[in-house]
Amino acid sequence: MQRIALIGFGTVGQGLCEILRDKTDELKQKYDYDWQIVAVSDVVKGSVYCSEGLNIDKLLDFAKKGISLNDYDYKISETTLETGWDALKTIKKSNADVICELAFTDLQTGEPAMSHCKTAFESGKSVVTSNKGPAALAYQEMLKLAKVNNVKFMIEGTVASGTPILNLAEGPLAGCKISSVNGILNGTTNYILSEMEGGMSYDDALAKAQELGYAEADPTGDVEGYDARAKVAILTNVVMGQNFGVNDVSCEGITKITSEDIAMAKAQNSRWKLLGSTEIINGKVVASVKPKMIPTSHPLAGIMGATNALTFSTDLMGDVTIVGAGAGRIETGFSILTDLLAINN
Repeated sequence: MQRIALIGFGTVGQGLCEILRDKTDELKQKYDYDWQIVAVSDVVKGSVYCSEGLNIDKLLDFAKKGISLNDYDYKISETTLETGWDALKTIKKSNADVICELAFTDLQTGEPAMSHCKTAFESGKSVVTSNKGPAALAYQEMLKLAKVNNVKFMIEGTVASGTPILNLAEGPLAGCKISSVNGILNGTTNYILSEMEGGMSYDDALAKAQELGYAEADPTGDVEGYDARAKVAILTNVVMGQNFGVNDVSCEGITKITSEDIAMAKAQNSRWKLLGSTEIINGKVVASVKPKMIPTSHPLAGIMGATNALTFSTDLMGDVTIVGAGAGRIETGFSILTDLLAINN
């Protein structure tokens, strides 16, 4: 029985709970996977802990209705129910085997996710996270701490939601030498560029992306390339075995791309994409995020809308391209599930 504590109960945490609830029998039959959610801690939604497991339907109902988890009153036998614990107390005191770290993270400091991960490792608990901070800023340190404490640090959801980018590099492509990874790592900017190619101005395309929920009210992290930069840092650390931080990745966004640039690309049978890349050049690893004009025959040129895609260049398989969702409630919840199953095995 894998006992799980959720730190953060927003879109991803709720998506994971829905998957676990709906696939309980399938996960048991196919993977011999049994689980319990024993704790949830969220700075806005409150927190609750029960060593014998919590009721997922009740947790999801509370979240949907905006009821604080501090008011959770479900009882199992004589087990004491604890409410009001903060994240660090939940990590330390709960009987969870795995901490799903799904809280908000500042990409400049990595907090509070960094402290959550360190506390989990020191408490002998594995971490599964979709937060980019710890992996982008301190991947090697996190790995070392996990190894010292004989636990796991799992981060599949940090790069492209549920699309198995890191699992592909470390699993099916194991044995290949990967010389470069190039891809579309931000669905918002790809959507904007796609709409601009259809005739929209940058401002109108951005407004539409915000209306559809692809872009935040403050879109800076997307359009200036900062989100993609963090993902490139993670790819560089995992795939290339480096110890890069976000500032080691050169970065340029799409805000300077004009309608004239789009027309020029069309005239040359090309289109603009914001590409993140990490590659070996003259024996040195170089990582960047910048708009590039690529021919329409390129595998990444046909990726339109809010979709993500990456091409791995390898010695044994040539170029391998994977395409999939880069965001989403169920999609990112799925990435957490894959890591939970890997730990269970």
